Amino acid sequence: MPQSIITDRASDPTLAAASHTGMSPTSDDLLYRKVSWHVIPFLFVCYVVSFLDRINIGFAQLQMKHDLGFSDAMYGLGAAIFYVGYVLCEVPSNMLLARFGARRTFMRIMLLWGIASTCMMFVHTPTHFYALRFLLGVFEAGFFPGIVLYLTYWFPARRRAAVFSIFFAGVAVAGVLGGLVSGWIMRDMGGVLGLEGWRWMFVVEGLPAVLLGLMAAFWLVDGPQQARWLSDAEKAHLIAQRDGVAMGAGTHAPAHSSRSFGAALCNPRVYLFAFIYFSLTCASLTLNFWMPLMIRDFGVHDVLAISLYTVIPNAVGAVGLMLIARRSDRRGERRCHFAACTIGGGIALSLLTLHLASFAAMMAILSVAAVLIFAALPIFWAVPSAYLTGKAAAAGIAFISSIGITSGIVSPWAIGLIKTHTGSMDSALYVLTALLMASGVALLLGVPAAQKAR
Repeated sequence: MPQSIITDRASDPTLAAASHTGMSPTSDDLLYRKVSWHVIPFLFVCYVVSFLDRINIGFAQLQMKHDLGFSDAMYGLGAAIFYVGYVLCEVPSNMLLARFGARRTFMRIMLLWGIASTCMMFVHTPTHFYALRFLLGVFEAGFFPGIVLYLTYWFPARRRAAVFSIFFAGVAVAGVLGGLVSGWIMRDMGGVLGLEGWRWMFVVEGLPAVLLGLMAAFWLVDGPQQARWLSDAEKAHLIAQRDGVAMGAGTHAPAHSSRSFGAALCNPRVYLFAFIYFSLTCASLTLNFWMPLMIRDFGVHDVLAISLYTVIPNAVGAVGLMLIARRSDRRGERRCHFAACTIGGGIALSLLTLHLASFAAMMAILSVAAVLIFAALPIFWAVPSAYLTGKAAAAGIAFISSIGITSGIVSPWAIGLIKTHTGSMDSALYVLTALLMASGVALLLGVPAAQKAR
C-alpha cells in the first residue's frame, strides 16, 4: 500500500539538492518507502475505523429510524450534530497535538471516540441520539487534521497528494467494510440477547477504536527525531527535506508562508481554502451518509443487498482516487486536476436526477461521482499543507478543516429536510453540483499557476 506514494522523481529539481544531506535520489525514495511502512499502515487502519464509526449511522438508519420512530429530518439533524462538537474542538485538539505530541493525542482521541461510538447501542430517544452524536464529534475532533499535520512532519510537500490519497482511500475502504459488515450484522445479529441488529453494529464497529487507542501508546512516535528505526543521517535528511533546507541553494520557503496563527487568520487565502473544503465535503458527506438510501431509490430494498451494492462505488472510488492523486504528484500540478475532479463530479451528481430505469447505469453514474469527488480531497489537501508552514501549520490546517467541515452541520440536516418535504434528493443534488463547480473554479482562480507541489 505505501509503495503507492513512491513516484518517479528523476526529473524533480528538488531532489538534486539531496546531496546536501549526502543522499542520492534512489536512497531518498528508499528512505521514504521505509518511513511509509512504519508510519502509514497503522494510521490508515485508525482512519478507516474512525470513518466507519462516523458513517455507520448511514447504514443504521435503514433499521434505526423505523425502530425508534425517527423521521428523515431527525436523522439528518443527528448526523449534523456530530459536526457541531467536531468543529468546536478541532483547532484546540490540533494545538494540543503540536504541544503534547502525536502519540498521546491520537491515543486520547481514539479511546474516547471508541467509547462514545459503542455507547450508541443505548440510544432510545432523540435526546440520547443527539447527545451521543455531539460527544462523538467532540472526541473525534482533531483526528483528521492531526493526521494531516503529522504527515507533514515526515513527508515534503511534493509527496503529499499521494500520501493523503491513501487516507482518503480509507474513506472508500470504510464504505466497503461498512457495506460488507454492517449489513451482515444488522441482518444476522438482530435478536441476539434481545438487541436489534443496528445496536450490535455500533458495538462491533466501535470497540476496535478503543483497542487501537491503546496500541497507539506503543506504536506511534511524535516525529522523526523520536524514531528508533531511523539512523541519525536518515533523521537529518527527513527533517531537511521537510523544512525545505535540501531544496537547493537560493531556494527558500515560499514568501507567502504564514509563521503564526494570527497571520494565518489574516490571510484571505485561508478562507478561500475553507470555502473550497466546505463545498467539497458537502458532496463527499452526501455520498457517505446517503448512499444507502440512493441505492434503495434505484430499486433495491433488501438491507444486505443495499449494503453490498455500496461496495461498488466505494471500491472504484478508492482505486481511482489513488491513481489520480499519483498523477497529480508526478505532474507537480494541483489546480487543473482538482478542477477536473470537482466539475466532473458535479456533472455526475446532476445526472443522478435523471432517475434512469437502468440500475446498472445509475450505479455507473454514482461510481463516477464517487471517484471524482473522493479524488479531489487528497489533491486539495496537498495545497494548504504546502502553503502553510512553520507555527501556522497546526492551527491553520485545523482552522481550514473546522470551517470547511461545517458542511457536516449544514448538509445532512438540509438534505434530510429536503427529502422529508419533497420525497426526493434532486434539489439537493443540484445545489451540490453548483458548489462543486464553484470550488473548482475558486482553486483555479485563487491559487497562482506557479503554486506547484515542491
